Amino acid sequence: MNALEQQLHYPFGDEVPAVGTTREVAPGVRWLRMQLPFVLDHINLWLLRDRLDGTEGWTIVDCGISSGPTRAAWERIFAHELDGLPVLRVVVTHMHPDHMGLAHWLTERWSGDGRDCRLWISATDYGAARLASSATTGFGGDATARFMARHGLSDPDAQAQIRARKNYYAGMVPAVPSTYRRMTGGDTLTIGGRAWHCHAGYGHAPEHIALHCPESGLLVSGDMVLPRISTNVSVYDVEPESNPLALFLASLARLRALPEDTLVLPSHGKPFVGLQTRIDQLEAHHRERLADVMKACSVAPQTAHALLPVLFQRALDLHQTTFAMGEAVAHLHALWHAGRLTRRLDDDGAYRFSA
Repeated sequence: MNALEQQLHYPFGDEVPAVGTTREVAPGVRWLRMQLPFVLDHINLWLLRDRLDGTEGWTIVDCGISSGPTRAAWERIFAHELDGLPVLRVVVTHMHPDHMGLAHWLTERWSGDGRDCRLWISATDYGAARLASSATTGFGGDATARFMARHGLSDPDAQAQIRARKNYYAGMVPAVPSTYRRMTGGDTLTIGGRAWHCHAGYGHAPEHIALHCPESGLLVSGDMVLPRISTNVSVYDVEPESNPLALFLASLARLRALPEDTLVLPSHGKPFVGLQTRIDQLEAHHRERLADVMKACSVAPQTAHALLPVLFQRALDLHQTTFAMGEAVAHLHALWHAGRLTRRLDDDGAYRFSA
């Protein structure tokens, strides 16, 4: 546990549920984990006891990627952890593959006998998922390779590997449900007789929805607030001049209004108490990174690729490099949009930013 984590309280200690099992974290709320094939090797998912249209059952929050092991783990959950009750709806916090991947399978799996198991998601993330599952926008292919080159990642081998990742998103999200129920910030969902308030967050995903239940003192934070790592905030090729870091920090600030004793249920890491402390840590982290970027750009004009050693003090594989590039551009854009940096397109076709 690092020094920042020691400032948080983990009420369940180091214990995590084994794959295919659940752990109750509050009455009617169960925690489960699915494996991921990345350095970040897991995602937390949630089961909420529910009653919908007069039927008793469960709401699932987030899905895991589409894979044989994930489906098998879900089948073990269905057989042993649902008390013989059906899944009534699937809530997805945002469109990223580890959250959205099996939404199509789950909603089809639990629809029938005159009942629809509906996907609930923000309209923006639903549209983005539909686009990404049928294209490669932002995740690989020629457009992403050109975007990375524009920001200094011109190595031929890396360019070839990025172009080859044409099915990155679709490989983990092969289909998206054809219908959905829209969630927006400010909405209230009644789940299991309790009110869950929707908090829209921006910067990490197009329109991320976190769920807060005041009665239970719980926040299903998705990826907006994670206890151990900082949430990825990236610029993508589909919106190449965006300013996601400013949006993300503003979204974090709005979550400060929640009670200090809120139990945060994150998508990665362990449930914790200390929301405001963690927001302080994340804000300080980004202030430090922005200062590092500003210092480097004051010495000489910088591309995003040139800043990777400044922002990331470890070796990066290609998967991590694409995320790191998006983050580097996001920090440059935050300063550029604020008028603290200028941008020019040099003869080599790359953007360089100067103080």
